[in-house]
Amino acid sequence: MKLKLSPFNYILILLFFFTSCGKENDVRVIKLAHVLNPQHSVHRAMLFMADRVAEKSNGKLKLEIYHSGQLGSESQCLELLQIGSLGITKVSTASMEGFAPSYKVLGLPYIFRSKEHMYKVEDGPIGKRILKDGEKAWLRGLCFFDAGSRSFYTKDKPIEAPKDLDGMKIRVMKSITASKMVSELGASPMPLPFGELYTALQQGVVDGAENNPPSFYLTKHYEVCKYYTLNEHTSVPDVLVISTIIWDRLSEQEKQWLQEAANESVPVQREYWAESEAEALAAVKAAGVEVKQLTEEEKATFSDKVSVMYEDYKQDTLVYNLIQKIQAVE
Repeated sequence: MKLKLSPFNYILILLFFFTSCGKENDVRVIKLAHVLNPQHSVHRAMLFMADRVAEKSNGKLKLEIYHSGQLGSESQCLELLQIGSLGITKVSTASMEGFAPSYKVLGLPYIFRSKEHMYKVEDGPIGKRILKDGEKAWLRGLCFFDAGSRSFYTKDKPIEAPKDLDGMKIRVMKSITASKMVSELGASPMPLPFGELYTALQQGVVDGAENNPPSFYLTKHYEVCKYYTLNEHTSVPDVLVISTIIWDRLSEQEKQWLQEAANESVPVQREYWAESEAEALAAVKAAGVEVKQLTEEEKATFSDKVSVMYEDYKQDTLVYNLIQKIQAVE
């Protein structure tokens, strides 16, 4: 994707007052920004990663972490990475689709047979290839983080079968794949920034959304939406991305410290995620949300409706080959 800056008001302030990678007294500091709150498993894994970077480098390399959208939205942070004004950010892999086509395959509904299958793909050759696919857009992937499975939550009625989505307005990420999936299921996709979703739900701009349990809980969307159907249509991972402008400034030793620390944070984040997912489901149930776990047979009614999306990629050799390779992973 060609670099195109959005006109958010404080970008010039950030450019002048924040440097993404600077040295002070022989200590290199890399700024890392994301939109999640400090209780999120990803943020906690980033703190672990920062500690490991400092330990490996004996304090010569440090990560400075900004949470809760302090430096902008996901798209804004990606823009700052592209011009080297921010070092690292965490985004959904769906946000990377416009920069690196191979990321599309990770957002396909029901592409992974199980969590174990997903981890094998992400940790193996396929995942490593996808992480490097954004370099032409100045965005290099460091690792994938677990973001669980996304499911539908709604205000006025539960979604138990695809027909229940007919005519509904569902918020989706800014992703071609996510929009296509919701359309195939019969609803109208509404791409909205995540930070605007609570108000959009309150005001009836959208009828519902789709996300994982911790995000549903930590954003307090359960205060507005009292129905949560665990149809688990996608398992879109998060990805930790570094600006190639910043990456290229690092020495080989610094790159090694940073990559090793990122790799070591992955299993830690997965443990945190499993804990937070169980806690989130318990909390929203206690708050009066009707949570329905669909059976495999019931999920099949959703997967059958979106199976056409796989065929749509037959003309896209890159993505279709990746689909076949992922399906071949045992």
